[in-house]
Amino acid sequence: MLSIAELPRSTFYDHRKRLQGPDQHHDLKEAIRQVFEDAKGAYGHRRILAVLRRQQRRVSKKTVLKMMRALGLRCRVRRRRRYNSFRGEVGQAAENVLNRQFATKRKNTKWATDVTEFTIGSSKVYLSPILDLYDNRVISTTVGPSPSVKMVTDGLRTAINDLEPSEKPLVHSDYAEVFVNPRNPCLS
Repeated sequence: MLSIAELPRSTFYDHRKRLQGPDQHHDLKEAIRQVFEDAKGAYGHRRILAVLRRQQRRVSKKTVLKMMRALGLRCRVRRRRRYNSFRGEVGQAAENVLNRQFATKRKNTKWATDVTEFTIGSSKVYLSPILDLYDNRVISTTVGPSPSVKMVTDGLRTAINDLEPSEKPLVHSDYAEVFVNPRNPCLS
């Protein structure tokens, strides 16, 4: 058999002796298993290698990877899901009356609003400011735990309450443009 494989007898017996002998990486395997269990399966080979090196062990990255594969240790991969705000068809787009002409010569003629998401710790907060495009001052703001039409309309109600009866600004958002009428039943 050895002559067919063109393998020297000494090589065959050397490999057989190694396989029957004690595992020379036993301590390293136990250290890798211990670090993996301490991390509750969240560490991959790179982080385990860093912990082992902090423990003053001299080991290569490929050896750690090979030992983890031999032990069947695989970390749980946490992939971030891409944010997607699309929730289906929302409605009909309004006509673009403002047409990117954001400058104005009088206050309370053009307003802009949008909803901004802030991540604070593990929760999210949504802010909806209304800006007067005359001097970019904030007229009103509303904050909420979720982006909703109610949050935006509450901010518009607050801003409308400070208008003079003759003022009817154009409100621009990513959703719609409307001429504000202080006596508009849908905002009151």
